[in-house]
Amino acid sequence: MLAPYAVTESVSRGRAHAEPPPRERGEFQRDRDRIIHSTAFRRLEYKTQVFINHEGDLFRTRLTHSLEVAQLSRSIACALGLNEELAEAVALAHDLGHTPFGHAGQDELNACMKAFGGFEHNLQSLRIVDALEERYATFDGLNLMFETREGILKHCSLDNARILGELGRRFIEGTRPSLEAQIVNLADEMAYSNHDVDDGLRSELLTLEQLDAVAIFAQCRREVESRWPNLSGRRLVHETIRRMIDKLAFDLINRTRANVVDAGVETLGDVRAAPALVEYSEETRLRLRELKTFLFDNLYRHERVLRMTHKTRRIIADLFAVYMADPDLLPAQHRANARDSGSDSGKARAIADYIAGMTDRYAIKEHRRLHGKIETNDLRG
Repeated sequence: MLAPYAVTESVSRGRAHAEPPPRERGEFQRDRDRIIHSTAFRRLEYKTQVFINHEGDLFRTRLTHSLEVAQLSRSIACALGLNEELAEAVALAHDLGHTPFGHAGQDELNACMKAFGGFEHNLQSLRIVDALEERYATFDGLNLMFETREGILKHCSLDNARILGELGRRFIEGTRPSLEAQIVNLADEMAYSNHDVDDGLRSELLTLEQLDAVAIFAQCRREVESRWPNLSGRRLVHETIRRMIDKLAFDLINRTRANVVDAGVETLGDVRAAPALVEYSEETRLRLRELKTFLFDNLYRHERVLRMTHKTRRIIADLFAVYMADPDLLPAQHRANARDSGSDSGKARAIADYIAGMTDRYAIKEHRRLHGKIETNDLRG
């Protein structure tokens, strides 16, 4: 039984292109399945989260991150009586538009595209599911349900919102997406804030002693050591992090329930008209902010990570420049898109589509082919 304010097929705004209903599954299950079978989803296996793919087999990638976000989103949606399939579909698709080399790649591609409308991975994710995937005979993209597409579009400028029509209206009018979409937004933050701690410790860029300065980590570690005084190594780390996730998830669920009651929400329309309802308590929000600040200062800004960031940004910049100078170097399909665009902006967008779709290792390989060899060891920081 779903809550009366959950998204259901009966209240959905449907698909841009009409299709026969699916057999033996729901419409949002169909969305999930289309995302999982897409080319862009498979590429996430070889796209950076924090550490470049070749740094080690056990670090998170965009794919494993997306799976963790989907698991958290489903669990939270279930606890709140919301549509688990919609939350899962949004979570699985939310990073489809990410470039190679994580945020460094996105930042550099955005800089390259500054004169041509910029680049933002949420919009690119939507572009992939709406237009770039080529799988079906009668439409481009994946033809996902409106609410799935809405959840993918986490941020949007007013200029882009006006171009997007109905999908962009909430950014103009100041309304909210579904609770399912709001859940994915915070589940994303919850997932990376915790698994980056795990990867940071595994990489030895972070230490347990450093993390003891972070209140939520120190509290959870004390709970683990109180129960198992002799626990150490990976078991200690895992037991600590799973408690951190548990605290964040239950706080989010309880605060959201209270917000729904306080706002008098009874319908999906009430959700859209209300302020953001999915949130943490003030105390937990402050603790999570402390954790994120710690990660920014000690992991994302670590000298090894920054050296890698500098080198990978150079790869993106070099690739963009050479393709803009000579689009004939692009593969046939992307070359045709660049030529048929009829403007420098269209050419640049076709090139950005190609670069954004690259995996880490393909971008390195293509850069080597066009600019000479960059040793893999050079990208270890």
